[in-house]
Amino acid sequence: MPRRLAIFGGSFNPPGSHHVAIATALAGRFDEVIVVPCGPRPDKQETNETTPVFRAAMADLAFGGIGGCQVDLFDLEQSTFTRNVDLQRRYASRGEVFHVVGGDLVAGGASGDSPIQREWYRGRELWQDAHFLVVTRPGCQLSPDDLPPRHELLELAESGSSSAVRERLRDQRSAGDLLPPKILAYLQRYGLYRETIPNPASRGRLDEVRALFHVDRRSAQAVGLAGRFNRFLHEQDPNCILVFGGDGSMLHAIREHWRRRLPFFGINTGHIGFLMNDDEEVLNGSFPPGDVMIRQLPMLYVETRDADGHGQTDYAFNDAWLERSSSQSAWLRVTVDGVERIPRLVGDGLLVSTAAGSTAYARSMGAPPLPANSPGWLLVGSNVMQPAGWKSALLSPEACVEAVNLAPDKRPLTAYLDGIVGGPAVSMTARLSRVAAVELAFYPHHDMAEKIATIQFQHTGGGG
Repeated sequence: MPRRLAIFGGSFNPPGSHHVAIATALAGRFDEVIVVPCGPRPDKQETNETTPVFRAAMADLAFGGIGGCQVDLFDLEQSTFTRNVDLQRRYASRGEVFHVVGGDLVAGGASGDSPIQREWYRGRELWQDAHFLVVTRPGCQLSPDDLPPRHELLELAESGSSSAVRERLRDQRSAGDLLPPKILAYLQRYGLYRETIPNPASRGRLDEVRALFHVDRRSAQAVGLAGRFNRFLHEQDPNCILVFGGDGSMLHAIREHWRRRLPFFGINTGHIGFLMNDDEEVLNGSFPPGDVMIRQLPMLYVETRDADGHGQTDYAFNDAWLERSSSQSAWLRVTVDGVERIPRLVGDGLLVSTAAGSTAYARSMGAPPLPANSPGWLLVGSNVMQPAGWKSALLSPEACVEAVNLAPDKRPLTAYLDGIVGGPAVSMTARLSRVAAVELAFYPHHDMAEKIATIQFQHTGGGG
């Protein structure tokens, strides 16, 4: 029999317990469930008012732990709205596709007057040819004549609505009975739907630590320290990720686990450890740390292309760069938001960096470190000969950078993301991601912001 695939789309703004119940039931009936949080929609302005990164994180938290369930963040990342007919094409090769819809969308189907037939793009074609999974609830009256030609029914007792959740939160009322606990905690952490501007940094608590461990196995100190914390290991239902090592270990942990949407608490056994908490502080103080500063920091969305035109997309937390891979200097054309800013950059390469990564490779190239809460990011040249004197530029959060190799045959380049080789590249396009972000937890009195402030003033002396 062919594999069966369910496409479960919606705004999920926020995802409620009823959404999780539907996805769980679907996972029991289908080989694969694809959850698709929609992109911007002119007919649902409330969806557009919630920052995509928050919606993406909530979708991962709500559905990521359901076996056989995958969250497709394409629409949120690309700020687009993929119609069902295009989702059908996208996933047709993976199995027999079923579109999950509520009973209200098929009402009137017998007369050709259902919302699917009237409002969906190529809806009448889908009605006749596609498979539908119609979700009903007790008391829902559906005429058999209204159902699509190819359909299955799923009856669920649990009900709810995202609009009811938003209304309660705006009125400062509890919505805990309508939300999964993970979503409720996330909403409270950032003050979402409270008619205030969400804060990307907040104070939280790490009391009852149930941790997933990420340990630098090359460091005897990191391995030994992790062994002393075994009582906090809880791989089945973690509420945070403990990272033992240095900043490199944290970058590897982020790359592997960022879609879990859990706070990372780093315990430094390396050197500087901008992304970490000092191990002496952890051991000398009480652990769990209790009060912490939690910072939600953006990642980079990077696309590289090779000489054959093949593209590859990926995410980076600190930085991404193009570097010469021969004795010849790199020749790059640099555009920002479609405007050519540097017709020909001559040097060793070009780097883009988040504020979190500005203390790493970007700083060694001469760029100033950015405050942890800075909305901007950096474009930095490596050993630039032309234009003379140019070192770096501060970019707006919405900026998009493209760097193109002007002489790929003679002057080949290699792409890197967070220090990992991405392979040969003739171009790189980068921007701040709309969906990928990482929560880092620090002791309140010595978090990332304080560390960056320290290095900015480290050469100043006291006055008298």
